[in-house]
Amino acid sequence: MTEIDTSVPHSARIWNYWLGGKDNYPVDEAAGDAYTAVFPGIVTIARSSRAFLGRSIRYLVREAGVRQFLDVGTGLPTVDNTHEVAQRYAPEARIVYVDNDPLVLAHARALLTSTPEGVTAYEDLSLFEPDRVLEAAGRTLDLTRPTALILSGILGHVADHDRARELVRRLMAGLPSGSHLCVNDGSRGTDPDYEAAQDGYNETGAVPYFLRPVEQIEAYFEGLDLVDPGVVSVPLWRPDPSPDGTPPRPIGQHGGVARKP
Repeated sequence: MTEIDTSVPHSARIWNYWLGGKDNYPVDEAAGDAYTAVFPGIVTIARSSRAFLGRSIRYLVREAGVRQFLDVGTGLPTVDNTHEVAQRYAPEARIVYVDNDPLVLAHARALLTSTPEGVTAYEDLSLFEPDRVLEAAGRTLDLTRPTALILSGILGHVADHDRARELVRRLMAGLPSGSHLCVNDGSRGTDPDYEAAQDGYNETGAVPYFLRPVEQIEAYFEGLDLVDPGVVSVPLWRPDPSPDGTPPRPIGQHGGVARKP
């Protein structure tokens, strides 16, 4: 197994740090603190992204009737992971996580929990291997039945947008009618401080993450039927009522859910 490099900051570990997790190292905390010094709002973005994931999975299970999930680019487990939310509402749900990060692999045992009625599996593969991902997922999931493809905060790691679109297209091509795509990623055009912080992070030697204009995030859903309200800033996607009645505010993270005809 590939050794875990603790000398260079790592996006999954920094994200874990921002979410209040413990699976990170001093180099990640330093990079995370440097980022928040430029853009404190990144913690809100991290938590809002996770909250969107939970609401979208809840929609997929309770309203769309989905019982199978393929989560590619899983990242480190924190709270309300895909299998936890899905099986909370449908104990028989089946989930396949895909990631090729050695630290995520080291924590796979934490992911490999399930209700007795359902299944949770982990595949050590990359987003850049869509055919192998589908083949591996098919060992746990019935890919003749509707499946939700989850791509949360991963497509920004694909430098070329056309390549990212092609990877989404190839994965969705292997799923049947009635399947869904759920994407959320960092967006440009909302906050210059966010963009400056991310550009600075990309120069640290860590694996870069590219913020994209909203129209490029929308392009991932080409040929699919978007679920209302479409691609929006993630706090605005079917928000839960706030305790004090304050309406959600848009941030530089956009996402949406769409159904394959």
